Amino acid sequence: MAAEFRDYYEVLGVAKDATQAEVKKAFRKLARKYHPDVAVDKATAEEKFKGINEAYEVLGDPEKRKKYDTLGANWNQQGGPPPGGGYSGGPMPGGAEFQFDGTGFSDFFEQYFSGGGAKRTAGYGGGFPGGGAMRGQDIEGDLMVTLEESFSGSMRTVSLRKAGQAAPDEVQVRIPAGIGEGQRLRVPGHGGQGNGGGGSGDLYLRVRIAAHPDFRVKGHDLFRDLALAPWEAVLGTTISINIPGGKTVQVKIPAGTGPDDQLRLKGYGLPKKNSPGDLYVVVSIEIPPSVNDEERGLWEKLRDVSKFKPREN
Repeated sequence: MAAEFRDYYEVLGVAKDATQAEVKKAFRKLARKYHPDVAVDKATAEEKFKGINEAYEVLGDPEKRKKYDTLGANWNQQGGPPPGGGYSGGPMPGGAEFQFDGTGFSDFFEQYFSGGGAKRTAGYGGGFPGGGAMRGQDIEGDLMVTLEESFSGSMRTVSLRKAGQAAPDEVQVRIPAGIGEGQRLRVPGHGGQGNGGGGSGDLYLRVRIAAHPDFRVKGHDLFRDLALAPWEAVLGTTISINIPGGKTVQVKIPAGTGPDDQLRLKGYGLPKKNSPGDLYVVVSIEIPPSVNDEERGLWEKLRDVSKFKPREN
């Protein structure tokens, strides 16, 4: 059974020929608007935020976007396992079906873009000559985790409906603080059912850190772009930055800071067992798009009195 198609271009409000820069800009604008931390209607905003993240997970990655565009109008004519994906949301090896809910991703994403699925471990989940106890298959899926959840940890309820079940299994999943991209959470006994007295397989949820409008995650370090006015870069200043986890940090910008300079704030990254990661502020310098007569006069005066010769250095 094919999952319901998701028009990711419509979700982000961009044209199909939009550049990667335009896709990123649209995502950041929508993500800031619907981020649960700032939205008034948090319940509605949370679902909207997940949909925006899912769309950007695909369109923001050139390879996934190419696959999505290739899928195109023929999405509902795909037969068998989706190309390059797992079995999530579709048939497990052997014909059984299952469906996730509460992972933060739609069935459409799970079916065509997840790296998870039902996994057959050698010697398990299949028949042995002469019978005998057989352990059930392991099941894998993706779990969208927000940056805030990775900072503080949380509990999530994920439901998993298997073929023939009248109601889905409700699974409580603990997300530990400091969880990172690609790590797997194991939920014992919630995979496929065993045969002949064999135990059930396990459920594995692969963590995907949701894209954030302001921060990028690399391992346990955070990176945040910070735009400065020319006078802030020349004279120096102090700027307040809100970071996930409800903290505010003061970033001291030294006089003479240049574009692409990185300022390291030790210990303000994601939690880690031995020591937390760091926060890196990446500087850019923005030029005013226009100036009034008074401002122009001041810039001209600076030009005339300055001894700075950038092309002679």
